[in-house]
Amino acid sequence: MHLILHGRLIRGGAARGEALVSPESIGFLGGVDPDTGIILDPNHPLQGQSIAGKILVFPHGKGSTVGSYTILRLKEAGAAPLAMINANSEAITAVGAIIADIPMVDQIDIHFIRTGDQVRVENERVEITRSDDPAAATQAGKDG
Repeated sequence: MHLILHGRLIRGGAARGEALVSPESIGFLGGVDPDTGIILDPNHPLQGQSIAGKILVFPHGKGSTVGSYTILRLKEAGAAPLAMINANSEAITAVGAIIADIPMVDQIDIHFIRTGDQVRVENERVEITRSDDPAAATQAGKDG
């Protein structure tokens, strides 16, 4: 499956990588290790997984405004996501993406994206290639 969605641009830029999708919001301060990108929150469905080097897809952020600086710390440590996609962003995550220079878009129906999908974010454009799509596997072999 190949799908193109358009959302609202929060932070411009381009990134391509594997999606990590959370069905629940993410609180960056205390919920994500700023040095490793591992989700620490024991009540979060992605607890123990790393957001580093992924296209992070989640409904929205939550928690303290210091979460914005946690996103910046993730970037400085090399443990940040390549890009972030939200259903409806809020100020904490948006400011974090802006100050850390992480491409971000919201107003995307995140139900179309699955963990493992290949996702390309380019400004407000989100291109999704389903990981179990035989055509995508053939193309990936040509690109590699």
